[in-house]
Amino acid sequence: MKALYAMLASAAVVPLLTAPATAESKKSIAKMENSLSAAGFIVKPANSPARLAMLARLPKDKFARRTKGDIVTYVYADPKDCNCLYVGSQSAYGRYQQADQAKNIVDQERIAAEDYDDPAWNWDSWGSWGPGFGFRHHGW
Repeated sequence: MKALYAMLASAAVVPLLTAPATAESKKSIAKMENSLSAAGFIVKPANSPARLAMLARLPKDKFARRTKGDIVTYVYADPKDCNCLYVGSQSAYGRYQQADQAKNIVDQERIAAEDYDDPAWNWDSWGSWGPGFGFRHHGW
């Protein structure tokens, strides 16, 4: 009987471990793919045994740089979502980095605005902050 319960329990856990990506992770994947494409990366599908083997050797979900002479190429391996390789030049990688930094700044500003936008916050309990600070006496 214990063996039956153990078998049923493991059968219930396996689907959870192999469940498809959530809607949120799919959005994140789509954003990454769109960002890479917008920056100028080209998608190369791993559509042969040789390409699949090479894709498996690269670090997953990370950029790798290849330098050959004066030419610098960046690749981003995505073996689990698109089973492909994104290939970009030095300028494409730079555009991707700039867009990512700009997005991070916007996210940080949004978070900061949310942190201070609390109507239940009682500014008066902190006392006077000196000239030019505070809401009550200094025009905020």
